[in-house]
Amino acid sequence: MQITELIKELTAVHGTSGNEYPAAKCAERLLRPFCKRIETDRLGNLIAVVREPKENRPHVLLDAHIDQIGLVVTYIEENGFLRVAASGGVDIRLLCAAEVIVHGREDLFGVICTIPPHLQKGEAKNLKCDDVYIDTGYTKEQLDGRVALGDTVTFRSAFTELMGSTVKSGALDDRAGCAALIRAVQLTADEELSCGVTVLLSTREELGCQGSKTGSFAVSPTHAVAVDVSFGYTPDAPKEKCGTLGAGPMIGISPVLDRSIFEELKTLSEREGIPYQNEVMGGTTSTNADSIAVCRAGVKTGLLSIPLKYMHTPVEVIDTRDVEHTAQLIAAYLKEVGRRG
Repeated sequence: MQITELIKELTAVHGTSGNEYPAAKCAERLLRPFCKRIETDRLGNLIAVVREPKENRPHVLLDAHIDQIGLVVTYIEENGFLRVAASGGVDIRLLCAAEVIVHGREDLFGVICTIPPHLQKGEAKNLKCDDVYIDTGYTKEQLDGRVALGDTVTFRSAFTELMGSTVKSGALDDRAGCAALIRAVQLTADEELSCGVTVLLSTREELGCQGSKTGSFAVSPTHAVAVDVSFGYTPDAPKEKCGTLGAGPMIGISPVLDRSIFEELKTLSEREGIPYQNEVMGGTTSTNADSIAVCRAGVKTGLLSIPLKYMHTPVEVIDTRDVEHTAQLIAAYLKEVGRRG
């Protein structure tokens, strides 16, 4: 399956932090033809063993988080309007008049209420999640049996192909990373590798990287490459903190990351003609790589990031070439480690 179709499938299903099951089932279907075995652990992590680990050989963990930001229903008003709380790093500025999907017993479309400017008194106050109401058009009686407290809510955002190789969707953070890992597994399906390879599509990254902490502990790898998204450059963003869409994956360099993996990924990119960018971080990376690196007695960990514009919004934008090049670089790394034994 080509990378654009992979991304489209993975972003079509919902999976907010703590309720990743629909997205994980989709990913399991896409991974299963290439895996020895797949299991789901107690936190909902999808752990796919691609190559069984061998004694005294490297065991590479490939990680990307499968959860997405969203909301959770906290109260149903007498008039049928829903109150919500944030699940993950929701940008509150985007809530007014947004279209949403309430994932109850059945999916219900809704809109987040906003007061017309004609009726606003004085200056607009800073919106808080506690101020938000969702209007589904139903009364409280009609919602009974359809929506319950704790049901999750996602933003309605259709996958759209933009100009060239760029696409727009919600949940590209980090379904784009998941797509890169599945594609890398496809690219190495016929390779003879002496290393173990396990894919971890981890849950609850938006809640403190909980899934990667427990998942990497269970897998017990010797090496790891985490794939996430990072800031794509726009004219209103600090250029020194951003990558350029279409210029290839951003190879992370940070005190918490393994320097030798950084150098190897860079060397492989140059040797294979894969475009890349450097991403320098002075401390932690704010990704799953931070928790994986200190798992058990420590894991040699690298980080690849896909440049993404408008992070944590319903209109995230990536260049699909960056996802494909990320997959190609991971495949090259697996071949290199597999040959080394």
